[in-house]
Amino acid sequence: MGQSIAFSLTEFRNRSKRKVVIVGAGAVGSTYAYSLAHSGLAEEIVLIDKNESLAKGQVLDLVHGQFFFPPAEIKFGTPEDYLDAQLIVITAGVAQKPGESRLDLLNRNAAIVQEIIDDIKRQNSKAVILMVTNPVDIMTYVALKRSGFDRERVIGSGTVLDSARFRHLLSRHCGIDPRNVHAYILGEHGDSQLAAWSMVHIGGIQMDNYCPKCHRCPNWQYERKLIEEEVRNSAYKIINYKGATWFAIGVALVRITAAILRGERSILTVSVYLDGEFGLYDVCLSVPCVLDQNGVSKIVECSLPENELTLLKKSANLLKQVISQMTF
Repeated sequence: MGQSIAFSLTEFRNRSKRKVVIVGAGAVGSTYAYSLAHSGLAEEIVLIDKNESLAKGQVLDLVHGQFFFPPAEIKFGTPEDYLDAQLIVITAGVAQKPGESRLDLLNRNAAIVQEIIDDIKRQNSKAVILMVTNPVDIMTYVALKRSGFDRERVIGSGTVLDSARFRHLLSRHCGIDPRNVHAYILGEHGDSQLAAWSMVHIGGIQMDNYCPKCHRCPNWQYERKLIEEEVRNSAYKIINYKGATWFAIGVALVRITAAILRGERSILTVSVYLDGEFGLYDVCLSVPCVLDQNGVSKIVECSLPENELTLLKKSANLLKQVISQMTF
């Protein structure tokens, strides 16, 4: 009997080359492409943008540096490149203005995302889709509903960067290497996000047990509020300084990419569609997820104390209220 030509989605991704298509060649997309090229994770990096001159210029600038980083094919692309991509990263959208919340970007970016998803569907792509365009939780929801794909393969960058900011501030405050700090920001990538203090560990010691023994600050409960506020306001501060953020999100996207391309089964707080987890339905927001080559392989439904669960539900309700005003 001849060998069957049918194979599973996982087999498709394992057999195909590590091809990443980046939609949007602006500051975030190009910085991610640059960081990705240096990482050596991808065999092929493709940039697509409505502004073809911008995308071609970014590609040319990148390939001139190929002597200095691991081998990879970097090229300007078209929607046809979606077909054999393993990962499609959507960064396209209009920039956030100083003083503008992420939710204000909703109507301006939803149409852009829908058009991209339609192109992906037309190519019958089997790629994992990683949404970066803000407001990322709502755009992830738009992409999922427009595509009709399984929720596991349509995810958002969520609070991966916020969680990194959280760890940085905790490490600086406590005088501990950030690699020994485990901490997560949950909920919306935006104003209603919450710091899950119950999940914070330093050197394996739960934060509530570590703080009384640290003796670095007399009022550590008050200091926690200041740290949480600084995490929440970090993006606005950077936007006020230079107009947009791109360096940290670029490397955060490489971290997510590594988990997917390598099938690492890493736990990261990406934005994912919830269908009963944490008592929440029909909303995309960030919770701890196990990532592998198929996207989200598992949502880690950790036990949160009542006050944190209430804040997570509040964040979800805010997002659902905005989603309810949309037609797509």
